[in-house]
Amino acid sequence: MPQELFRSAHHACLMFSDLGNEGGEAVQANQFLIVDGDVGAIIDPGGNLAYSELYLGMTRHFPPSKLSAILASHADPDIIASLDRWMTATPDAKLYVSTLWERFVPHFCKPGKTTGRIVGIPDAGMRIPVGRHELIALPAHFMHAEGNFQFYDPVSRILFSGDLGVSMQTGPDATKPITSLATLPPGMEAFHRRYMVSNKILRCWARMVRELPIDMIAPQHGAPLVGEAVPQFIQWAENLACGIDLMGEAHYQVPA
Repeated sequence: MPQELFRSAHHACLMFSDLGNEGGEAVQANQFLIVDGDVGAIIDPGGNLAYSELYLGMTRHFPPSKLSAILASHADPDIIASLDRWMTATPDAKLYVSTLWERFVPHFCKPGKTTGRIVGIPDAGMRIPVGRHELIALPAHFMHAEGNFQFYDPVSRILFSGDLGVSMQTGPDATKPITSLATLPPGMEAFHRRYMVSNKILRCWARMVRELPIDMIAPQHGAPLVGEAVPQFIQWAENLACGIDLMGEAHYQVPA
């Protein structure tokens, strides 16, 4: 059962948070469906663990065969490993992914399945039409992937942030929005210190997103951030030492 993040007369954003990982062997991951009128797009559809349940769950809200766009923040398996099956299920959908990954993601598919169906997002980002509106692909390079994008929906004012804003929670816990970061949720600090490349990148990101009206940050793992947690997270990330800031010679030693 998806969580409804936003709904108006002609526009809806749904989050699927608990698919295909009953034994807890894999990391929890969210998948997002955006519907505008009779046009739909899916963000970070996930790997094969999530595919069947996501496909069936989606049919209750939107025909998967009518998706116009599959959006991939980057090319990790938990983002897009199910691509082969989505290429079959959505004959008219284009895959939007960084130009850095255009020639890598076909490795998830049988030969020829992605021919003419991949749209490379340039480093500066782009606007992607979905129904009567556009989603904005925002540069998010090195958070954590070299070619990485977040997707901003101006209608719902939701920032689909990929691996930024992540907390490590169960699928049911991920449905409970985080309203304050007075106490950080499980795993958030450790995840960002390791997976984000540097504080310089986070400062650049914070400057960029402060230009946008954001009501919710919806990451690919864990619960969405709403209310005061949105500016709190931006400020926290802006000041976080992470990645190469924390690395030194002691981390690069020949094992005993």
